[in-house]
Amino acid sequence: PSHPRRSPIISTNGSVASSQPLASSTGLKILMDGGSASDAALAIAAVLAVVEPCSTGLGGDMFALVYDAKTRDVKAING
Repeated sequence: PSHPRRSPIISTNGSVASSQPLASSTGLKILMDGGSASDAALAIAAVLAVVEPCSTGLGGDMFALVYDAKTRDVKAING
């Protein structure tokens, strides 16, 4: 039998995930304070650059698909 180390979650308003609890809690706070998913993702990346510098950093690569609800347009970012 499989015994996963993490419990499943159920959310109706949003969720975040990362390899570090401090980064995840930062992203969750951003969402709870009214920030966007992009705001939360950037905050998580900033925390990860400090708590897990060997895996990420300020000079790292980023790939994202960003949806603009007003224009119904999806933009791909490779930055």
